[in-house]
Amino acid sequence: MNTSLRIAIVGAGPGGLTLARILHRHGMTVSVFERESGPFERPQGGTLDLHAESGQLSLRRAGLEDAFKRIARYEDQGSRLMNHHGHLLYEAPNPEAGERPEVDRTALRQALLDSLPLGCVNWGAGIDAVDPVGDGRWTLHQGALTHGPFDLVVGSDGAWSKVRPLLSHYQPQYSGLTFIEFGIDEVDNLHPPIARLVGRGKLDIDGEARSIIVQRNANAHLRGYAVFRVPTDWAASHIDLSCAASLKTHFEGWHPDILALFDAANAQLECRHIHALPVGHRWAHRPGLTLIGDAAHLMSPFGGEGVNAAMLDAAELAQHLLKTPDCSQAVQAYENHMFERVMPAAQGSAEGAATQLSHDSLALSLAHLHHHLTPQ
Repeated sequence: MNTSLRIAIVGAGPGGLTLARILHRHGMTVSVFERESGPFERPQGGTLDLHAESGQLSLRRAGLEDAFKRIARYEDQGSRLMNHHGHLLYEAPNPEAGERPEVDRTALRQALLDSLPLGCVNWGAGIDAVDPVGDGRWTLHQGALTHGPFDLVVGSDGAWSKVRPLLSHYQPQYSGLTFIEFGIDEVDNLHPPIARLVGRGKLDIDGEARSIIVQRNANAHLRGYAVFRVPTDWAASHIDLSCAASLKTHFEGWHPDILALFDAANAQLECRHIHALPVGHRWAHRPGLTLIGDAAHLMSPFGGEGVNAAMLDAAELAQHLLKTPDCSQAVQAYENHMFERVMPAAQGSAEGAATQLSHDSLALSLAHLHHHLTPQ
């Protein structure tokens, strides 16, 4: 282990913070640079399930297993599938002993932040450029400020990474899917019928080339997505993002109990275009640089592997850095394994996006649930 290495992580998402925590735990100096002004500048997204073999494994290596158990929601692992007429086609009761408990992204990020020393994360530090200074070292440029030089810069800065162009010319491509996000607060007290409709976990509703996905979050909050296969500019002219109830016009004829979701939702909507990097995305090794998470292998959300893959990237990169004295060799070993490891997840995610809202998407969803969630 070379504790004298100066390491910069660009991006304070779950992957970047997991890497920082594991390295800090073993005595290495790490600086995280995050564009956001603070941890509460914007919502971090909805709920996610951390897998035992990836997300949870990474937290154990970070020494945060107890912290995870305090925020994990084992009671919200159920899954339901319904058609647009309101007929329940499949239900997997909540398996409270299941191995993939839900956790809110904001709570996960805060647990990671709480484990890092003060000053490790540099807030309001949007990195505009990364430049070589020789001998495999790099400097980061934040406006007129320069940080570094660093022996290793890790791009953990998401879909539109500033670090990735130094390694790869590929850019994320639009999948054809647009998600319109909505939220419902205090569902148990204010909207009991909707709480029963969604259940303890996730509800998928498919029909007529449209889809609705609703997930239970902590504090009786529901986060939902109306899903459309449309051009990228469609939502700007067809969706009123200041009125959730306006979504009903795009689901005409659907069961009233389903349309009630939009009546109960908060007024403000968010438009999210789903992008992905090519399956098999990789790059030639360049000393002093690497990528983790969405910067390395952005996938669609179908499959639930994104955050889990990012955290496992972090754990494996940290392991190589801790056991291999030569930084470049450590990074190469990480990259060579990661390129192969993420292939099945990326392929499954791409297939999920391709079949979503297809003519037989409902049948495919039902088959998937029976195969993956029904006890054998």
